[in-house]
Amino acid sequence: MKNDFQLLDHQTALDLKTFLTRAKKMDPKGVVRLRAFGALLTAYVAPLFTANILDDGPTVLGLRTMDLKQEAEINVLVPIQAILDRIAFELEKPELEQSFVFHLESSERVPWAGVSPPRTGWVEATSLPEYMLTGVARKGIIEVAETIPESVGGPIAARIRSEVWGRAIDLDSKVPAGAAFAAAGLGFLTEGEMVPVFHSQGWVRLSSQFGHVLSKEAKHF
Repeated sequence: MKNDFQLLDHQTALDLKTFLTRAKKMDPKGVVRLRAFGALLTAYVAPLFTANILDDGPTVLGLRTMDLKQEAEINVLVPIQAILDRIAFELEKPELEQSFVFHLESSERVPWAGVSPPRTGWVEATSLPEYMLTGVARKGIIEVAETIPESVGGPIAARIRSEVWGRAIDLDSKVPAGAAFAAAGLGFLTEGEMVPVFHSQGWVRLSSQFGHVLSKEAKHF
């Protein structure tokens, strides 16, 4: 697979930059998976994931889509910083000289890359108010900070985070708290909006006008 592509325009590059900057803030060593089979690019990041696919903690994916200048075939996993550096390089040029052409090869391996949400079968189940999702995210951040002593790391800290972010925000939606955390942190939420919730094959998806968050349905409340 060639993995060469060109973003549609200057604004598309700025949108991708904003999305990846937020994702990198949530995971400083983060990786992005870029996929396209046509003129639509999908960019996946993982604000929350377990180090071992056998762990019971949540894996939460953030997804943005954007247009390409022409059709491409892409499936690549690269450091977020590499994409940000390339965009910054182009933005330093006069706007008329910017091309936003990428030539990429997969250089990373991460546990969440093997997680594949369903592509079809999504059914809207309900919608949740933005203030509720924002509140869940804030409450979870505080709980994690207060529960994990500064001296504690490794498996104990990972278990606590999994418990907090894997918990369902209510019995009906089965949305894990980590999905609310990702939606807020990635800038997908707009004040006052209602966010549709979709389900498919044991997965749940929050979809706002700015992006999507996907995860397995929460198993506990």
